[in-house]
Amino acid sequence: MNKPLFALLATLGAGAAHAQATERPPSPLADSQLTWQQCQRLGNNKDARLACFDRWAQQQTLPSASVPAAPPVLAATQPAPPVDASVPATRVVSVGTDEGCRDLQYSTLSRFWELENGSDCGTFTFRGYRPLNVAFSTATDKPQVPTSPAAGHTGTATAYQANEMRIGLSVRTKIAQGLLTQDDPSKKDSLWFGYSQQSTWQLFNGAISRPFRTTDHEPELMYVYPTNITLPGGWRWRYAGLGLVHQSNGQSLPYSRSWNRYYLMAGMELDDSFQLSAKVWKRIKESADSDDNPDIANFIGRAELTGRWNINRDNTLSATLRNNLRSDGRGSIRLEWLKAIGDSAKSNLRFHTQLFHGYGDTLVDYNRKRTVLSVGLSLVDF
Repeated sequence: MNKPLFALLATLGAGAAHAQATERPPSPLADSQLTWQQCQRLGNNKDARLACFDRWAQQQTLPSASVPAAPPVLAATQPAPPVDASVPATRVVSVGTDEGCRDLQYSTLSRFWELENGSDCGTFTFRGYRPLNVAFSTATDKPQVPTSPAAGHTGTATAYQANEMRIGLSVRTKIAQGLLTQDDPSKKDSLWFGYSQQSTWQLFNGAISRPFRTTDHEPELMYVYPTNITLPGGWRWRYAGLGLVHQSNGQSLPYSRSWNRYYLMAGMELDDSFQLSAKVWKRIKESADSDDNPDIANFIGRAELTGRWNINRDNTLSATLRNNLRSDGRGSIRLEWLKAIGDSAKSNLRFHTQLFHGYGDTLVDYNRKRTVLSVGLSLVDF
């Protein structure tokens, strides 16, 4: 396009008005296409810049003859500098009106891990990690006496009930970015710190003064490297990473349970409908006299696979499988359904139903197989 931007768009506006008055066909100039680079250079006039991007966005999806005339404000702006024709205008770049990690033009995994420059929300801001939830739960049997092969780690019988409340907290913050990708124009790696906590509360057990039965703490350090590798069936491998995590219940003997592990992880997605994420971990060994639960990996597992299906904007189904990678196949399965309450584009509140079966429902019950149904409310990805 070799005419100045203001002259072109003024001609567009005048041509559209004249065509409306005389019912003549649209001016051939209406077929001319803007590029996002031209709009980006209108930095001194915010209104003109926004109007230019709005028109550019319309041209990406509408036939040129149906695009409305350019807003009059563009006619008064300064002409745009020459455009570098070697840069293709094939993608929206930093045009969204929402903060990057909440801008729906980016995929679910890109927003969650801030894999691109456009989906970045900066460092040291709080974001959701696992859902924050309050739920009522019921199990097929009452909690059993906690045991462990470690000496002095077997508890005593307590009159716990199968019904209890659950409170889950989970937050994270990005503490560094661009460590390896540096000034890459499209992708951004990141280092995160996360903290998760789950408490089980015997709210309905007045006979023993309604105590908190367990509280598990899980601080975590995660490094995420963005990828964009095409896989069969339309899937894309979006990230790889590694992490270091500590989990403990903060109790004294005989109920103390804890372990440390490092892991590798990866995630892929199919459009914005399906996501798969996987982890495989190795426990960090402890000395025999300080190990609360030497066999914990044989029950909770050594690998995890999570699949999510976004049925629509209001409903998500997920399944998480854990396995110890041994012949006995111990581990667990967790099925979840989250349904938006209110407008899902504006609200992070979800109705949350979860069914768990297997080992590791809580840390103190790591070697007890349980089936637990939970129903409650969650906040996601805030």
